Amino acid sequence: MRNIVAFLIALLHVTSSFAQTAAQLESSVVHLPNGWSLTPVGEHLQLGDLPLNIAVSSSKKYMAVTNNGQSVQSIQLIDVKSQQVTDAVVIPKSWFGLKFSADGNNLYASGGNDNRILQYGVRQGKLLLKDSIILGPKWPEKISPSGIEIDDSRKLLYVLTKENNSLYIIDLATKNIIKQLPLGGEGYNCLLSSDKKLLYITCWGCDKVLILDTKQQTFQREIKVGDNPNDLCMSKNGKYLYVANANDNAVSVIDLTKNAVIETLNTALYPNAPNGSTTNGLALSENGKTIYIANADNNCLSVFDVSTPGASKSKGFIPVGWYPTNVKVIGKKIYVANGKGFSSMANPFGPNPMRKKEDVEYQAGDKNRPKEVQYIAGLFKGTMSIIPEPTAQQLTVYSQQVYKNTPYTKEKESITAGEAGNPIPMKTGASSPIKYVFYVIKENRTYDQVLGDMKEGNGDSSLVLFGERITPNLHKLAREFVLLDNFYVDAEVSADGHNWSMAGYATDYLEKTWPTSYGGRGGSYDAEGNRAIANAPKGFIWDHCKRAGISYRTYGEFADNSRPNIPVLKDHYCPYYTGWDMNTYDTTRFYQWRREFDSLLAIGQVPRFNTVRMGNDHTEGLRKGKRSPLAHVADNDLAVGLFIEYLSKSPIWQESAVFVVEDDAQNGADHVDAHRSTAYVAGGFVKQGYVDHTMYSTTSMLRTMELILGIPPMSQYDAAAMPMWNCFSADARHASFQSVPAQVDLKEKNVAVNEWQRRSEHFDLSKEDNVPDLEFNTVLWSGLKGTPFPAPKRAAFVNLVKKSGDDDDDD
Repeated sequence: MRNIVAFLIALLHVTSSFAQTAAQLESSVVHLPNGWSLTPVGEHLQLGDLPLNIAVSSSKKYMAVTNNGQSVQSIQLIDVKSQQVTDAVVIPKSWFGLKFSADGNNLYASGGNDNRILQYGVRQGKLLLKDSIILGPKWPEKISPSGIEIDDSRKLLYVLTKENNSLYIIDLATKNIIKQLPLGGEGYNCLLSSDKKLLYITCWGCDKVLILDTKQQTFQREIKVGDNPNDLCMSKNGKYLYVANANDNAVSVIDLTKNAVIETLNTALYPNAPNGSTTNGLALSENGKTIYIANADNNCLSVFDVSTPGASKSKGFIPVGWYPTNVKVIGKKIYVANGKGFSSMANPFGPNPMRKKEDVEYQAGDKNRPKEVQYIAGLFKGTMSIIPEPTAQQLTVYSQQVYKNTPYTKEKESITAGEAGNPIPMKTGASSPIKYVFYVIKENRTYDQVLGDMKEGNGDSSLVLFGERITPNLHKLAREFVLLDNFYVDAEVSADGHNWSMAGYATDYLEKTWPTSYGGRGGSYDAEGNRAIANAPKGFIWDHCKRAGISYRTYGEFADNSRPNIPVLKDHYCPYYTGWDMNTYDTTRFYQWRREFDSLLAIGQVPRFNTVRMGNDHTEGLRKGKRSPLAHVADNDLAVGLFIEYLSKSPIWQESAVFVVEDDAQNGADHVDAHRSTAYVAGGFVKQGYVDHTMYSTTSMLRTMELILGIPPMSQYDAAAMPMWNCFSADARHASFQSVPAQVDLKEKNVAVNEWQRRSEHFDLSKEDNVPDLEFNTVLWSGLKGTPFPAPKRAAFVNLVKKSGDDDDDD
C-alpha cells in the first residue's frame, strides 16, 4: 500500500501576476490565541454555533447546514445561486445527521439526544417541521443519532448512533424501526452505493468501514482503516471510497472491487507529522479528479489529484477558517463549514447576569455591548467559506500562505527556540539541570478574574473577582517569580481542557460532542480518560513518559474515586489523594500529597514527572450551606502556596520546576481574549521578579516540560508552541518560598437566600462541569459583584469579518 504525502517539497515560484493576491492574504492575517494564524480565502457567509455538516439537494438548488454548538442550535437553508440564507430554524437538540430526500422536498435532521429524526418540508426557501421519527425515549436514554442516509426507492431511512453504537433501519412510510444492528463502536456517517445495494458506514469508534447488504440487511464485511474514521465520499464511477481518519492525518482510499485500502493520503503539511491535522471532511470535484480534504486543526484544505487511484498526488493546500468541519463542491465552487469561524475574541461582557432594568440602562449607554452573554463555549460563531476552484498558480499562492499560517514544522519536533546555557534545552533529548517537574492543574479562571489587579501586567481591575485579598499566594508567586500576562489555554472548557493539558490535543470526537452536554442537551463527560474514543491517539503525557523510561505519578488528575481512569496510571497514582470532590479542601489535598512526597523523598524515589490536581477554584456557586466562592478560591490559593513552600524547603528544590495552569478559562471574563488565563512557574532556576509578556499557551507549557524531561512532542501543537525558556535563567537560584496565610475564612458558608442561591441549589457538582456552565457563571458573578461589566479596553486579536449574503441567521 502506498503512502502519499501531502507535502510540497519545493513550492513553485510565484509569478508577478499573483503577487497582489499574496499581498492581500498577508494583509488579512488573523492571529489565534494558540499561536496559529488564519487567512481564509473566498467569499464568506455567517453560520451558527459550531456547524458540523452540510447537505446538498440533488438539484444543487439548496444547501442545508446543521449548527450543533453549545448556545443556539439551528438548521440553516441556503440558496446556492444567490448564496443567501433563506431560512434558519432553531432546533432544541441536534447533531451531525443531515440529508435531503431525492426530490429535495424534504430534509431529515438528527434530533440529537432527543433521540429522534426531524423531517422538514422544503418550500420556497423555507423549512417547515412536518414530522419526527422516534428512535426511543429522550436522554438519559443513550441513543443519539448521527449520520443519516435515505433510500427513496425503498422508502428506507438509515440512521447511525453514537451512544448505543447502532444502525437503525426505518420504514419512512410507517415511521417504524425495522431493524437495529450493533456497530461495535460509535457511528459517524454512512453512504449508499449508486445501485443502493450496499451501505458504507464509518465506525468512528472502531476504526473500520462496515459494509451492509441492504437487501439482506446484514453486514457483509468490514475494512480496517485509520484512527477515528468520520466522513466519507465515493468516486464518480462508484469504484472507490474515500474515508477521512481524524487521528491519523490521513484519508484511506478503498478499492470497492477488492474491498481493500490501496493507498493512504497523508494530509498533513509535513511527512510523518504527529497527530494534529484532524482530517474530518471530504468532497470530490465535479469531474472526480480532485479531492478536497478538511484539516480541522490545520485550518486548511488539503488538495489531491486522485485521477489515478493508487497513484494520487498532492496538489497543495487552501487556507480556510478556524476548525473546518465539512466541505462540499457544487460546480466550480468549494463550500467549507468553519466550525469556529474566523477569530478568537475578548469577552469583557461575559458572564453578565444583570437585572433587566440595569441591562436596558447599560445597553442604552454602550452601543458596543453585545446582546448575548459572552460565554466562551458559544462565543465563536461558525462561517462558510465559498471558494472558486483554484488554478495551479492560485493553489501555489494558497499553499505558501498555509505554511506561513502554521507554526509547526518538522524541525521543531527536535529543535526549538531558546538560548545557550538556559536550563530549558533547545533540543529534544538534551539534558537539563532540572530533574523534577511538578504540574499543578487548577480549574477554569481567566487572567482578569484573578490577576487583573496587578499593575505590573496587562489587567483590567474592573473584571477582578478573586483579587489579591483572596489569592495572596498566587499574587506573591507572580511577583517573586514570573508574571505571565499573555498566557492562553488551548481549550474552551474542562471537557477538552484536561485533554489539551495532558496531551496537547483534543480529538475530533471530543471537540464535536462536548458542546451538546455543555448546552444542557444531554451527553456524558467523556474526557479525562472516561471514554476511549475521546483519548489522545498515542495516549497522554504519562504514556510518553513511560515510553521514554521517565518515572511519573499522578495526584487526582485522571484518577477519581481512588482509582486511575486510564491503564498507564495503574500503580502510578496516590490511592489516598482525593480527586474531584468539592467537599474536600485543596489544603487537605496538599497534606495528602505531602504525606506521600515525604515517603518517596526518604527513599530517593520521587518521580521525575508529577501531576497534581487542585481544582477548588472552580467553586460551588451560591448554594446555601456550602462553602462560599471566596472560601473555595482562597483555599485553593493557600494550597498552592503551601505546596510551593514545602517543595522549596526540600532538598530537591534547586532541581525542581513547578508549572501551574488552569485547564481552561471558561468561568470568567477577560478584556484581551476569552482564552487568556493565569499560569505560574516556580523553581530554583526560575527568574525572580520578572514580567514575561511573551505569548504562551497550554502547549507551550507542555513543550517546556517535555524538553526538561527529554521526551518528544505529543502533537503538532506542542511541537509548534514556544517553550517558556524566557522564564528561566542558568544563574537563578531562588530562595525558599514563604506562603501567605488566608485572608478570608476558609470555612465561610453561603447564607443568603436569593435568586442566585435558588439557582445554585439545582447545580450537580458531583462531576466536573455537570452543571450548565453559563448559568453557573451568571450566578457566580452576580453573587460576588452584582454589577454590569464595564466597556472593553481593547482586544488582542484581529477579527476578520467578510459578510456575504443576508444576515437572517437566528443567532
